[in-house]
Amino acid sequence: MIGSLKGVVEAVGEDCALIDVNGVGYVVQASGRTLARLEKGAPAKLYVETHVREDAIRLFGFAAEEERAWFVQLQTIPGVGAKVALAIIDVLGPHQLADAIALQDKAAVARANGVGPKLAARIVQELAGKAPPRGFLSASLDPVGPSTTVTAVLSAARNEAVSALVNLGIDQATAARAVASAARAMGGEEPAAPELIRAALKEVNR
Repeated sequence: MIGSLKGVVEAVGEDCALIDVNGVGYVVQASGRTLARLEKGAPAKLYVETHVREDAIRLFGFAAEEERAWFVQLQTIPGVGAKVALAIIDVLGPHQLADAIALQDKAAVARANGVGPKLAARIVQELAGKAPPRGFLSASLDPVGPSTTVTAVLSAARNEAVSALVNLGIDQATAARAVASAARAMGGEEPAAPELIRAALKEVNR
């Protein structure tokens, strides 16, 4: 099972990229978000989800481990295959998807190609109350573009805030919704965890 690839970008197509790893070329399918960050001739590392079938082996690549984890979790929902999961990740980043689920924002999920209103409603309903997937790593990494320190801090702060609320006896779904709502209301740069926790508690007590 291939978990990641590190090599040189040989070519970038509409829905896939060719990554040369020590002389072996791997065709990796990816979202437009990931492909836009790859540059021919430049080094790249992609986190990979491998799908094995009787007639084919398909590799799906992601610039961040959290994206790969969401790709896997989305496919646990009936009606969501690899194509639809990839389309959702192309439209919504990890924290945006977590917010959409916490706030039951069906319209945000329905922006993805191939996702109608009914499927969008099913996705947010079935994932509500579940902790966001973390994958193999505790924070996203971005080896093909600018530093993702802000994204990593964003995820850590929100996770810490949700965990703090759950430890206070608030159920997971309500905690996630309060944190997402507080973060959205605060706008601008992502707040630190203590600040986010205080704001989220106010949301819960409204």
